[in-house]
Amino acid sequence: MNLNFAIVGCGYIAMRHAENIIRHGKLVAVCDIVPEKAKVIAQKYQARPFFSFDEMLEQEPSIGIVVVCTPNGLHAEHSIKALQKGKHVICEKPMCISFPAALSMRDTAHFFRRHLFIVKQNRYNPPVRLLKDLLDQGRLGAIVSVQINGFWNRGKAYFRNSWKGTAELDGGILYTQFSHFIDLLIWLFGDIRKIKAFKKNLILGSDIETEDNIVVIAELENQALCSLHFSISSYQQNMEGSITVIGEKGTIKIGGQYLNTLEYIRVEGEEIMMPEASSPANDYGFYQGSMSNHDKVYNNIMAILEGGKGAHANAEDGLKTVEVIERIYHACR
Repeated sequence: MNLNFAIVGCGYIAMRHAENIIRHGKLVAVCDIVPEKAKVIAQKYQARPFFSFDEMLEQEPSIGIVVVCTPNGLHAEHSIKALQKGKHVICEKPMCISFPAALSMRDTAHFFRRHLFIVKQNRYNPPVRLLKDLLDQGRLGAIVSVQINGFWNRGKAYFRNSWKGTAELDGGILYTQFSHFIDLLIWLFGDIRKIKAFKKNLILGSDIETEDNIVVIAELENQALCSLHFSISSYQQNMEGSITVIGEKGTIKIGGQYLNTLEYIRVEGEEIMMPEASSPANDYGFYQGSMSNHDKVYNNIMAILEGGKGAHANAEDGLKTVEVIERIYHACR
């Protein structure tokens, strides 16, 4: 198995990937259109720096796996090019920012018989794993209601002189901040039957081209009612990332800032112990994001690549997330 890795896009999250790559293989090349960013990671990990993705693919044939960490709107282009060159791809969330592009990514992976993994590290949060087990084993009974909240802060400084907040490269808060929550909704509860949604740009104004608040009311395929409330207008800091589930035999709320704590649980005939401690949040400098479970992501992906079994998010999972996000945005019109 060729475990020579390359990274395209050398921002904050690329460092998290590099740390985990060297536990399993070798980082042989990095690429960024800003030379200084590529050189920093290249020097730290003795990799070749490139400033053109096409040149990296042509001039470093030893690459077996490409990790895509570029802006959202470039994920499809970079993933497809790597797949066409016969490389496996690990793509940061979101998969991309349009359903047709997601279809092209999936179909390209199938055609060239390569793996396309989408990073969904929140699936590994201990409270989320507990909820998944409860649901899979039917211990909560029929699900009646689901509420998912994400109340985070992304101020003007986050968007200044950046691709973030643009329609072309960011796509909106459901892609950049809250795609993990949409993935978990589908992974835990299945498909969505009906959607009504509202979005507004209430605080950031001309600093962004997308929304800063969105509210969704949905009916799930299992007939449960669901509400989603996402905001990047929380005052000064991230306040909450939560999932509340009401079932006929149990009720549970996962909370904290990043779906990292078990706030309460009551299940018929059971005493549920608190799960193990979660990892800290990903630190991006002047803000924090979802839980840092990239070590578990890589452990799972390596098991799959080496011929074993694993359950990490694949192209089909990523495609479904993009499809639901597009449906929500369409419902906002």
